[in-house]
Amino acid sequence: MAKRFEQTTGPSQRQQRVAELIRHALAEVLSRGDLQDDVLTRNVITIPEVRMSPDLKLATAYVMPLGGRDEEAVLKALDKNRKLLRQEVARRVNLKFAPDLRFRRDESFDEAARIDALLRSERVARDTVKPAADSPDDDSE
Repeated sequence: MAKRFEQTTGPSQRQQRVAELIRHALAEVLSRGDLQDDVLTRNVITIPEVRMSPDLKLATAYVMPLGGRDEEAVLKALDKNRKLLRQEVARRVNLKFAPDLRFRRDESFDEAARIDALLRSERVARDTVKPAADSPDDDSE
């Protein structure tokens, strides 16, 4: 019987491995300044994560400029240079097909800041402080 594609809990090991290779290739291209785009050369861009589609033909790169400045301009510049970036990734990563690249804003930093603010809130701090309970009597003589 033919094996059916079932929804799994996460990406396969192959998807993760290819995503990491593409992430490294993109980071190398952007850090070397191979692109002749003022916005991309002016900003330091971090790529914390790349996610691959199950067929490995679509790579979604989550990017964030260092300091969070010029996010929209950076995303537009990456989309404008998508074809050149795809060629560079294909040269560096040996795959049967060069994946199409999609660039999205990385929101994990915002989520981390939100959680940090919640943990520092007064309601949570109230729950983490130990109550001043009566100290147990020392019975050892």
